[in-house]
Amino acid sequence: MIKLIIGNKGAGKTKKLIDMVNSCVDTSDGNVVCVEKEPKLTYDISSKARLLETETYRINGHKALYGFLSGICAGNYDVTDILVDATFKIVGRDYSKLPQFFEMVSELSEASDVDFYFTISCDKEDLPVEIFDYAEEM
Repeated sequence: MIKLIIGNKGAGKTKKLIDMVNSCVDTSDGNVVCVEKEPKLTYDISSKARLLETETYRINGHKALYGFLSGICAGNYDVTDILVDATFKIVGRDYSKLPQFFEMVSELSEASDVDFYFTISCDKEDLPVEIFDYAEEM
């Protein structure tokens, strides 16, 4: 399952993501992972969640993020939820690559039984309609 938290800057996406991380930690029988570009959420999310910064691993672009997410799933079979903040800051704003990216993440979600959540900073109308074949808005 892929869920998207969509809205422009200042719409409360990160706050909603923080609440989701903490909620997932409370209900998960496994591990919850939060991915962000740079360290900002350290004091906001539960210490029971694993917090990873993509800058530390030089993750840039759709393919790199997909590989990173795949590695998280492959490295730990107990992961139940992966939440990604500021997706466009990590992958860039090339909207044409989003359908393929979300198709691959959808297949990864099914294969690994991991739920994915992404914050997307833009208007819903700006996104390619094809991504909603793989993801739903929260």
